[in-house]
Amino acid sequence: MKNPNPLKKRLIALCSMMCVVLLLFSMVLYYTQVIRGQDYLALSLSSNADTETVEASRGTITDRNGKVLVSNRLSYTLKFSADSFTDNASLNEAIWRLIQLCQDNNVTWNDALPLTTTGPVSLTEGDFDEQFVLWAKDQELPGSDGETFALNMTAQQLMDHLVNSYALQAYDAQQARLIAGVRYELEVHELLGSDYTFAEDVTVELISQVVDGRYEGVETGTSSVRVYNTPYAAHILGRIGPIYHEEWVGDPENGVKGYEDLGYSMNALVGKDGVEKAFEEYLHGTDGVKLVTTNSEGKVTGEIYVTEPKPGNTVALTLDIDLQEATEKSLASVIGDMEEKDGRVRGGAAVVIDIHSGEVLAMASYPTYDLSKFDELYDSLVADTEGAPLFNRATQGTYAPGSTFKPLVAVAALESGTITPYTTILDRGIYTYYSSPQPMCWIYDQYGGTHGYVDVTEAISVSCNYFFYEVGRLLGIETLDSYAQQFGLGQSTGIEIGDSAGALASPEYAEENGLEWTDGQTITAAIGQSYNLFTPLQLANYTATLANGGDHYQAHLLKNVKTYDNTSLVYAYDQEPVNTVEISQSNLDAVLEGMHDLTTDGLSYAFQNCVVSAGAKTGTAEIGGGDLNGVFIAFAPYDDPQIAVAVAIEKAEAGSDLAPIAVDILNTYFSRSQVGTTIIGENSLIQ
Repeated sequence: MKNPNPLKKRLIALCSMMCVVLLLFSMVLYYTQVIRGQDYLALSLSSNADTETVEASRGTITDRNGKVLVSNRLSYTLKFSADSFTDNASLNEAIWRLIQLCQDNNVTWNDALPLTTTGPVSLTEGDFDEQFVLWAKDQELPGSDGETFALNMTAQQLMDHLVNSYALQAYDAQQARLIAGVRYELEVHELLGSDYTFAEDVTVELISQVVDGRYEGVETGTSSVRVYNTPYAAHILGRIGPIYHEEWVGDPENGVKGYEDLGYSMNALVGKDGVEKAFEEYLHGTDGVKLVTTNSEGKVTGEIYVTEPKPGNTVALTLDIDLQEATEKSLASVIGDMEEKDGRVRGGAAVVIDIHSGEVLAMASYPTYDLSKFDELYDSLVADTEGAPLFNRATQGTYAPGSTFKPLVAVAALESGTITPYTTILDRGIYTYYSSPQPMCWIYDQYGGTHGYVDVTEAISVSCNYFFYEVGRLLGIETLDSYAQQFGLGQSTGIEIGDSAGALASPEYAEENGLEWTDGQTITAAIGQSYNLFTPLQLANYTATLANGGDHYQAHLLKNVKTYDNTSLVYAYDQEPVNTVEISQSNLDAVLEGMHDLTTDGLSYAFQNCVVSAGAKTGTAEIGGGDLNGVFIAFAPYDDPQIAVAVAIEKAEAGSDLAPIAVDILNTYFSRSQVGTTIIGENSLIQ
């Protein structure tokens, strides 16, 4: 047999070896350029590149139907740093030059030094904020021992200290004060470990002037600014602001993490109240990092993202912004008419809840304000102590429920076996079981008459106090309070933005607060007086629990959370009832029928134009000084309840005066286009 050609064998071996080498080279090239390309490129450029944090945009907030409530827009910022300056004179000169530029362009800058900027110098705050305290403790201030400097330091002493420390003797008093404000901000931010943003949301024209004028120490940048796409729901949406020192460090002793532990930048803006704060974890994005390369002259030659910024999530609320608008307008209109009559300032609130889920569909507080104008109106909003527009009356205002409490008392009496739906009680006008007090039924007090024999359904419809005095006495305060707690009264609703627990009348509450408790307190508690104080949100949730047959849900504002590009669901609210109040169908029917009878009889004038049948209860509560608060609850439709409403107005003449607000809300929600032509208003003709 012939031997193979040795040359051919060598060629095959050589080719094989070359293939292996090429394969290895390709793998290394792929790894270097594709897998680790950005890393190696960043490494190669690190010698002439600066690392910059790229701010991630905050998440969008929408209503339940996807309508955008809060979004973002791109804005320009000016940052100032003292790092490149070697002496006070050049630093002060650069600051003054920049201030003059801003003055010429009517641009405000960040200056929180608590000294007035015009006229004779004086302190602007009685109590210094935490940042000033932090700065002052780092200074050698005249008359200061580190803790009590605020008590024994005059404005002029502080100004003299600043002039000497910052070498401002060459400037007049006003110029020195303005420069000192910037120097103060630089030192405060250095102590906090954050950058000083000199001015925010500035124009492109100003940016151009800064760049062309080569303003030393100044850096231009971009950030996102919150845009409020609705003038409504101000108390719900809330605001964002810079991180305070106490928020940054948290409270480690009590296990409360600060934003530092959560990986935030010290320069980040965070939610301060409302849903902005409640859903911070969803709304806050993740900042990116980029390398900015420059040449020997400092000109930017390129930008490379090491980490792309990740925008915050989209948070969908349970609110229906159209219903919110209608609720706010109706509440404002009714209160406005009341104020026009007697000139007295009033406040109020209205809440709408989905009875099958606890979703808050609308929640209005009056007076209110426009979040988009918060900064410019802040001083006037704070100064209005009588109207208190910044106070959320829906979640924090507490009111005696008056007769709106009676349906709950009726349920307690029926379910405990104290009465049956057929039990009748004779209204004698004056309740004389106790020697004191001996309260009167309202009809006897006003007209000298009585309701005669009434059962529970009629007692609710005509709001017979005598009936509920007797039922309350028979029930006892412990049983009554037990049912009130099951309905969520006298405790937080669990809403994410926080609320007041209010108060539930009881011997324990009286003792804890140094108040008197007698047997007579039980009967007044049974008509919604005594020490009972509930928020409008609690009253709406109690009404929802009653209307749905006893399922008590946590009131909530969060519907779902999606990624910024809506590609995936991050969270969806899906909670079972907190508890269930046991109510038999016959007992429930007896109570709801009484509420329905009120809308077709005593309040037929208010509900005659309502597009659905409903159940309601009025409440009028004495608050001292001869004044009354009006309270109103309702649910609809009567045959198939879907939503519950609660309204409270301070210094209203009667709870019935609030009925038009509830009707406006029901008509907005159950518009004819939604419910069809089969549902018509009571006492209405079919055309």
